[in-house]
Amino acid sequence: MKILSKLIITHMICHQKEVMVSALAEQGRICQLHIFHEKEKGILGNIYIGKVQNIVKNIHAAFIEIADGISCYYSMDEKSEIFFTNPKKDKTMKIGDEVLVQVSKEGIKTKLPCVSGNLNFTGRYLVLTSQRKELGFSGKLKKEEKKRIREILEDHLPKQAGVIVRTNCRDADASNILRELKQLQNQYEDVLKRASTRVCFSLLKENIPDSIQVLQSTYTKNLEEIITDDKAVFQQVQSYLQCYETQEVPVRFYEDSLLPLAKLYSLETAVSEAAQERVWLKSGGFLVIQQTEAFVCIDVNTGKFSGKKEIQETFRKINLEAAREIALQLRLRNLSGIILIDFINLEKEEDKKELLQTLQVYLKQDPVKGTVVDMTPLNIVEVTRKKVRKSLLEELKALEK
Repeated sequence: MKILSKLIITHMICHQKEVMVSALAEQGRICQLHIFHEKEKGILGNIYIGKVQNIVKNIHAAFIEIADGISCYYSMDEKSEIFFTNPKKDKTMKIGDEVLVQVSKEGIKTKLPCVSGNLNFTGRYLVLTSQRKELGFSGKLKKEEKKRIREILEDHLPKQAGVIVRTNCRDADASNILRELKQLQNQYEDVLKRASTRVCFSLLKENIPDSIQVLQSTYTKNLEEIITDDKAVFQQVQSYLQCYETQEVPVRFYEDSLLPLAKLYSLETAVSEAAQERVWLKSGGFLVIQQTEAFVCIDVNTGKFSGKKEIQETFRKINLEAAREIALQLRLRNLSGIILIDFINLEKEEDKKELLQTLQVYLKQDPVKGTVVDMTPLNIVEVTRKKVRKSLLEELKALEK
């Protein structure tokens, strides 16, 4: 069944500071939240000419400065070919070398931002990658969809780069797909051309506005409408969609001064609830969600649940309800990395299997990749979720400074 959603982009006061917030509402409930510090531009996705500060061989890492005082972590294990701005015969990275890198992860907690030599140029339908010289597909595309898109692209694929097909490509016309591919190729070639003539710490490509980043990462076919009360955002979104000659997503400018957009969709309440440790389930059970430096731990409790059937059936029902809520909370709070879930103990192997399968089904609804790893002998379920941006709680803490 197709689940329609609304994308809301507006401003609100949070910790006595005005911030831009984007929220995705599905079936009347906020399932995704992002807070943007407009005065502090993020660096995620930016491409720089960086300088190698240090190489630490025992951890297979280098530290690369991308701007004065901004040091980033670079994994020497990545197989990306290093692009030196001053060509040299020896392709080994050394201290003092100037290299082309892209910020692949924001600085999270005490960790430095991460940079990569694999440059990604992201569009609505495709991602062009400098290193992975092959055609890849979103795992959410069906076999017949992949076949159709492969036939469109196979005679147009670049020799010096790879292409990843995004979920939004599912319903795209061939002309739009090929036009975007050409645009991404032009961006890549322009960056390489300018890299050979620019000085160290130059910003060669800045990421697109926050509002467009949000739109790019949202499967637009399920979008009922995009609503904003910010004229600049309204124009940005309209221009972006017009570039693809599509009107499939209506964009509405909200003008009711008596009822602000953030109030209409209860965004303040959604942010407040997403910062709390305890989450109540409809059955009367509850979750306790805690972020630590190393991982996220989630405890499932029976709470006020008063099922009348046998105790194991009671536990099974609470766990299945909790699995759905946990998947939503991970997305809402943008929790990532290693996630350990202490479900209520189940005795039957078939119930355990059902629980893991149910959790994985709900995780697949998240645009950020999440994977159920296993259940340990102590009945702790291990989950991983791709880490890119800061969690919502970290964004809120940053506002307090």
